[in-house]
Amino acid sequence: MVGIPLKQRKLSDDVAEHLERLIRSGELAEADRLPSERELMRQFGVGRPSIREALQHLSKMGLVEVRSGERARITRPTPQFVIDALAVPARHMMSAPGGIQNFQSARLFFEIGLARNAAVNGSEEDIAQLADALEANRLSMGDLERFEQTDVDFHYVLAVITHNPIFTAIHAALVDWLLEQRHTTLATENGVDRVAFEAHRKIFEAIAARDADRSEAAMREHLEYVARRYTELAEAK
Repeated sequence: MVGIPLKQRKLSDDVAEHLERLIRSGELAEADRLPSERELMRQFGVGRPSIREALQHLSKMGLVEVRSGERARITRPTPQFVIDALAVPARHMMSAPGGIQNFQSARLFFEIGLARNAAVNGSEEDIAQLADALEANRLSMGDLERFEQTDVDFHYVLAVITHNPIFTAIHAALVDWLLEQRHTTLATENGVDRVAFEAHRKIFEAIAARDADRSEAAMREHLEYVARRYTELAEAK
């Protein structure tokens, strides 16, 4: 039997794994400073390149912050950090055949859930915040740039109502990844902002009435129209 060479484990992997265990266990807490590179070299019996590579690896995981001339500091990965790490792979996925449609479907699934949640769990204060966002959207009609921002803001409030930072981070990412779609569908003809506003109004009224099924239906109708309109415009180019 021919032997299969195994990939040799790097010293930096051992250092990174050990430090990660200390962070997970709480022995190294958020905001703590790690020892200096020289001290880490002494503790682990490795050279400076291995220490720096380990710290860089932990930095990419959001576990340490590395600044030139300072000792590395322990940090906590945020939902936004995790989502940002997906940005480059997401854009490559969108450029693949069917990629945009897949992300449109993901947005539909996600925002339907947000609409249902708002109808069922939104507080009076949450509904008032959504009403303010809807009014800002109405007042911005005729000003495309401002309308686009208030469109984003209206949908963002639905994510905020969950009181879950992971959902607000996902919403921000989907807005960014599907930005070209929003530009295309809103910049095509006069009156398209009125169509979008009326869709938002229907969503708001269903949520304010605490009707989860109607909220879902209104959101589905709105986003399916946006996706359909984008496809028509993209194919016409």
